[in-house]
Amino acid sequence: MSFLKRIFTWWNGSTFGTNLMIGRRGAEIGKDDFGNTYFEEKEETYDGRKRRWVTYTGYADASRIPAAWQGWLTHTSELPPTDDGYKGHAWEKEHIPNMTGTLHAYKPKGSLDRGGDRQKVAADYEAWSPDA
Repeated sequence: MSFLKRIFTWWNGSTFGTNLMIGRRGAEIGKDDFGNTYFEEKEETYDGRKRRWVTYTGYADASRIPAAWQGWLTHTSELPPTDDGYKGHAWEKEHIPNMTGTLHAYKPKGSLDRGGDRQKVAADYEAWSPDA
């Protein structure tokens, strides 16, 4: 079943075609704490930069890319965090997955999922009326 998943589903890791393309054109650069693997193209493209990719372990969720690797992927930093000696800051928080669209999504007071009732506040909108 895992083999069929890899062929037909792009959201559970990388597909067979992606692995084939990366195997021909890319070189593995490193892995992060989530198990995601990062690759860089072997040859420069027409604009003089090398293309960079990430293959996710498990569900493909872009919010699981650490800040240091995101900087490398977007060419903000030239060296990958494995060569850069990057250390996280004390104020950085642990990753929390994006729960939008799930039962665990944040629903503030007054949202339709929580009944839609909330207290009136000073910033509430009042419709304009020409008679007033």
